Formats: sequence, C-alpha cells, structure tokens
Amino acid sequence: MNELVENKEYNELIENIDSVYNKAKSKIISSINVEMLDAYWKIGEDIVKFEQKGKLKAEYGKKLLINLSKDLSIKYGKGFSRSNLQYMRLFYIHYPI
Repeated sequence: MNELVENKEYNELIENIDSVYNKAKSKIISSINVEMLDAYWKIGEDIVKFEQKGKLKAEYGKKLLINLSKDLSIKYGKGFSRSNLQYMRLFYIHYPI
C-alpha cells in the first residue's frame, strides 16, 4: 500500500513539473513571437527610411530587396528572402505607430 501512495505522490510531482515546464515554454514562445514581430517591423522601417532618404515618397531601387536578401541570407541564413523583406516593409507601412 505504501508504494501506491508513493507512486501517486510521484505522479503528482511529475504532473506539477510538467505543468510548470509547459507554461514556461508557452511564455517563452509567446515572448519570442512578440520580439520577432518587433524586429520585423523595425527592419521594415529601416528599409522604408533607406528607400525614402528623407523624402515623403520613395524612389524605389529595383534591386534593393534582392541585394539585401542576398547579403542578409549570407550573414544570417534563412528568413531574409526578397519576399520576406517585402512583407517586413509592408508590415511597417500598413501598421505605423
């Protein structure tokens, strides 16, 4: 009978640890997502400001995103395709502060 009590208590310990661990993992993922959204918005801001060079409207350089994609992909790996950079740019444009 004593082993059953110990097993029950042990299983409760496992469940408690599981709960704490999964809550922490969920919070970490949420925090990372918030930080990545912030980074994407700021990257979009930098691209737009570079394109505009202080003007109200940009004189788009056709190769800017292509060149940025190549250089950033070499430096950081995946995540900086031309289309992703375009989405970051649009994210900034459509959601200004």
